[in-house]
Amino acid sequence: MVVDDTQFQLVTFQLGEELYGVNIMDVKEIVKIQPVRPIPQAPYYVEGIFNLRSEIIPVVSLHKRFRLKAMEITEDDDEFQGGFVILNIDGNKIGIIIDKIARVVSVHNDEVKPPPQMLSGIGSEYIHGVIRQETGYLIMLDIRRVFNPKELQKLIGIDN
Repeated sequence: MVVDDTQFQLVTFQLGEELYGVNIMDVKEIVKIQPVRPIPQAPYYVEGIFNLRSEIIPVVSLHKRFRLKAMEITEDDDEFQGGFVILNIDGNKIGIIIDKIARVVSVHNDEVKPPPQMLSGIGSEYIHGVIRQETGYLIMLDIRRVFNPKELQKLIGIDN
């Protein structure tokens, strides 16, 4: 049996004015905004922790990590606003705060272009690639670089 590995799927979401995507294989689920308990002496971009079906999940603000402004919400925006994307990174669950969930898109490998050196304040080291779309660009995050192994251990240790 031949597997078509030239195509993959991204879960896309909005942070500020930009559209981002992460590989669907790294996404456990998407949940609505939950109350988050702050953690003393956590890194500046860690909002805290929340309980998801008896599992403690650290919550990270990519807005703070990437120094992005939150999306301005108008009264016309009555669709699902905000929430957490629960990522599963090497068996560790982490929630990231999003402004707006978009959709799942299929992408061909040849559509992914290398990232420019600087993109809206995000260092290119966190970006796997950029995909051109009709309305602009979709920025594909490399979540294993956004959360390096040392940081992951600190974040996972927060709930212990």
